Amino acid sequence: MNAPHSGPIGSTLADNLRQMISVLEQERQALATLDADELFEAAHSKEALCEVLSPIGPGLLDPQTRDLVKTAQSLNDVNRRVRNLLAANVTARLEAMGASQHTYSPVKAALA
Repeated sequence: MNAPHSGPIGSTLADNLRQMISVLEQERQALATLDADELFEAAHSKEALCEVLSPIGPGLLDPQTRDLVKTAQSLNDVNRRVRNLLAANVTARLEAMGASQHTYSPVKAALA
């Protein structure tokens, strides 16, 4: 199993953004293979990188880092869509087996 984020966080903004792109690409691969361990590792790595990137504002981006941010946003959006499709597929299969729609409700959970 390849660790999505092996090694220290990068020393520059561009390095950190490249690492985020790498993690997002590895997350997409984990989604494609439904590898739960890799998905967990990717989530952990993304969280660590987000912590490092959180103080960076748009004013600190140069053209290169702005392009890296756009690439990361695009990859993250693709991964979000894949996750949503997987979840919708599971929901459809469960409903086809007779499970009622929306079996989980935050109101029900709060009352439990």
